[in-house]
Amino acid sequence: MKKYTKISITTNPFDPETLSGFLWELSPEGIEENDYSLTLYFKENSIDPLPQVISLLKQKQEEGLFLDFRTESDTFEDKNWNEEWEKSVGVIKVSDKIVICPSFKHYSPSHEEIIITIDPKMSFGTGEHQTTRLVIRLLEKHTPKNGFVLDAGTGTGVLAIASILLGATSAIGFDNDEWCLLNAQENVETNKLTEKIEIRLCEISSIPEDNFDLILANIQKNILLPIAPELKKRLRPSGKLILSGLLTTDFDAIIEKYSSIGFHLVERMDMDEWIALVLKL
Repeated sequence: MKKYTKISITTNPFDPETLSGFLWELSPEGIEENDYSLTLYFKENSIDPLPQVISLLKQKQEEGLFLDFRTESDTFEDKNWNEEWEKSVGVIKVSDKIVICPSFKHYSPSHEEIIITIDPKMSFGTGEHQTTRLVIRLLEKHTPKNGFVLDAGTGTGVLAIASILLGATSAIGFDNDEWCLLNAQENVETNKLTEKIEIRLCEISSIPEDNFDLILANIQKNILLPIAPELKKRLRPSGKLILSGLLTTDFDAIIEKYSSIGFHLVERMDMDEWIALVLKL
């Protein structure tokens, strides 16, 4: 039986959306939201994840996201994570037009709504997080009709799927996590878009195409900064870039980096402490 490390985190003040957003940087197997705490689950290995968790929390405390925090760690045997996860997943009304609904929930849409069926399992991109909702709302405005889209760090594949349902012709989504590859492929099949969306297991450096009309990257700042030149290489001169996974405090660093390689800001959208940016060359 596999064993897992469970780390419970409480902060003052407690903001579960903000906490889970940056804690995904540590690649836990899953994050469970409770009334007053978050619980992270890690596969047991030779490296104890607790010091990394504490280090990241101290960094965010210094940035002023919370006054103090407390952690508790324990180890236990495996359980049915998908079953546990499904209990917490519901229907997400992203906007007046877009609704994200898992296949195991019933929802009766209006004639104007677009339904995206997502079974998230343990991949990031359920529609609950502010950054996913921000990007989808920007996609409603900036998806190129008959365009070619790249979704970097695709997770569940939700953004690639949304881009096609909003008018793009084809999309490639990629991730370096095999679990995301399988989950995104399943979601693409569920939405009957296998002829329009390809999911790949790779890094941005392994994407040979350089003619994308739109590139999406809902990833953390520490990844978006170094891959900026790689994203630029793959964008058409007239194309757009939508970045998220960013806190408001990340804005200056992102703009400085992307401006230095020729991008300018087209639009910024905020939700709570999170932002999404539309950039163009």
